[in-house]
Amino acid sequence: MDMHTVVLGTSGVTARDVVAVAREGARVELGTGALEALAAARAVVDALAAKPDPVYGVSTGFGALATRHIGQDLRAQLQRNIVRSHAAGMGPRVEREVVRALMFLRLKTLASGHTGVRPEVARTMADVLNAGITPVVHEYGSLGCSGDLAPLSHCALALMGEGEAEGPDGAVRPAGELLAEHGIAPVELREKEGLALLNGTDGMLGMLVLALADLGRLYTSADITAALTLEALLGSQGVLAPELHAVRPHPGQAASAANMLRVLAGSGLTGHFQEDEAPRVQDAYSVRCAPQVAGAGRDTLGHAATVAERELAAAVDNPVVLADGRVESNGNFHGAPVAYVLDFLAIAAADLASIAERRTDRLLDKNRSHGLPAFLADDPGVDSGLMIAQYTQAALVSELKRLANPASVDSIPSSAMQEDHVSMGWSAARKLRTAVDNLTRVVAVELYAATRAIELRTGPGSGLTAAPASTAVIEALRTAGARGAGPDRFLAPDLAAADAFVRSGALVGAVEPVTGPLA
Repeated sequence: MDMHTVVLGTSGVTARDVVAVAREGARVELGTGALEALAAARAVVDALAAKPDPVYGVSTGFGALATRHIGQDLRAQLQRNIVRSHAAGMGPRVEREVVRALMFLRLKTLASGHTGVRPEVARTMADVLNAGITPVVHEYGSLGCSGDLAPLSHCALALMGEGEAEGPDGAVRPAGELLAEHGIAPVELREKEGLALLNGTDGMLGMLVLALADLGRLYTSADITAALTLEALLGSQGVLAPELHAVRPHPGQAASAANMLRVLAGSGLTGHFQEDEAPRVQDAYSVRCAPQVAGAGRDTLGHAATVAERELAAAVDNPVVLADGRVESNGNFHGAPVAYVLDFLAIAAADLASIAERRTDRLLDKNRSHGLPAFLADDPGVDSGLMIAQYTQAALVSELKRLANPASVDSIPSSAMQEDHVSMGWSAARKLRTAVDNLTRVVAVELYAATRAIELRTGPGSGLTAAPASTAVIEALRTAGARGAGPDRFLAPDLAAADAFVRSGALVGAVEPVTGPLA
């Protein structure tokens, strides 16, 4: 597949496709198979629409109003009305990448041939994505069942040439103006099409896929910072031996331990844990159990990725057009499978942040850091060093713990009790995005502290040398603007530089030329 074009067929998409369209602006095309499937399913819907018998979504109202039969003269209005009335979101705008992921995943389901929309509706959605037009979607409005209704409705409204959207230049304008400028005709919705544009888990799924991409990089980053802290504390790398992890065969644990070992290869700092003023037989849990905690999170990522892969292969709509021509109501729009793993990932992120903060605190405490100056300060007492950097990290961890409270257990009935059990998957996804942001900052603070500690440990006259991978990280981080040890200074810019270093993948990029690819 061309990296700049994603061709949609009938069998779903990959996580890489979602990231390419959402973040990298990849173009979207409908393959021949998808266009044929769209036309075939539409023929089924047209045939049902011509019959006098009521069919949900084709010739009836929706939700609690599904008992009313709608005549042919009102069906176009019905489809327009559902979009307009359901576009009822409130609050801040959702990020551009999330809206692009949401639209792309809805288009993926349309392309499956199970929704019954006309090919021109799908083409219009592809055209809007390719033009860089991003409908304005608001933070609040989805209960995660029947799918992400309000967010998808705001996208469908833009396809109709109504509502607001962000243009390629970042300016928000009336959607109709933007469509006209790019030569895109607004869609005139027909039977079932309004409903088909709204009824899916696409928002929560898109945010899950994006979070998995970010967390995959963050877990590798956290293995690196854990190794740097172990090194700065003169810890033992014996606990990372592969034979120890083989007797408890969790794959994530083994991968994290192997990462740490690679980073520590050639270190002159490890193994001195019985030679200082406070000799110890074992390192503290936050150091010694780093692979176990990070590894459990890695395995959680693996489970979440499996759920995402299944959902990416799914066609979520209600009713759905089956291969044998039946149009059947169903409950596949319920977001529980996605909501559960979104919540699970928030729990794992909070715990990874928690153990990273405990390692940072150990680096700063002169009673537990095995010879490092208090708070890694240049002149403790005159200088406060990284004291308040740890406060900031602790505040982030506390927020992460609150974000770990699951959203998926908080069902609120809606639609006159027709939709009496909902997933809250959108809410789970929104808080996970905040959790991922905060985890990045927590890892960045540990990175900043650990690199300063290693510099202090290996200063002139120490006779000690850091691992080649650690040296490479320190050099790259300093070049990126996060300055090293020294007297107190305005610290926020250094922490921001460390955050950007982790967030961009530069931390992993600095290590892998030395270690080889990390898991």
